[in-house]
Amino acid sequence: MSITLAAIAGTALALAAPTAASADVGAEASSTAAGSYTVVTFSVPHGCEESPTQVVTIDIPESIASVTPTVNPSWTVEKVFDEATEQVTQVVYTSTTGGLPSDLRDTFALSLKLPEGEAGDTVEFPVTQTCTEGSVEWVGDEVPVVTLTASTGDEHGHSDGASDDHSMEDAHSADSDTAASHGDVVARVLGIVGVIVGVIGIVLAVVARRSTASKA
Repeated sequence: MSITLAAIAGTALALAAPTAASADVGAEASSTAAGSYTVVTFSVPHGCEESPTQVVTIDIPESIASVTPTVNPSWTVEKVFDEATEQVTQVVYTSTTGGLPSDLRDTFALSLKLPEGEAGDTVEFPVTQTCTEGSVEWVGDEVPVVTLTASTGDEHGHSDGASDDHSMEDAHSADSDTAASHGDVVARVLGIVGVIVGVIGIVLAVVARRSTASKA
């Protein structure tokens, strides 16, 4: 029994070791809806073996019309353009601190608009990690990728804004209705008071005339 358990444990460790060693550059998108604006965050977990990472180059696919890199205080950032189309083809982050140590990680965020497409389509962002010694290209099966989901029809976030606008309009309408209601109550009260005052005035006038007539 103990031999069997030892064999199973050994096999599990053998299978787990390559997984831990092959951690790659990942890409997480704030929105994956086709045609939506999103922020794609690339995480760089380690260098080339023990060598610090000096440069991170992110290739931008032709389906992405434009991109806005987020500033990282530990890196300079540069956009590389295609001379013919003037479209951004790469975003290059270069370390200003002597490199990213192999036992640390960092993130790089790009704001962009995802292409139109069908749910399940993928957008690939090849990444080259240049280290003090050597380099790693995250391509093929290890390429950072964003998998599109169905378009929501709210690529610009107008729906949420419209909801907020409608909510504000409803609130203003409710306030107006309340104010109008209060105004009606006040008007009715004043009207009733006016009638009462008028009746009292008439009664007093009649009494006064009768008193004058009696004296005469």
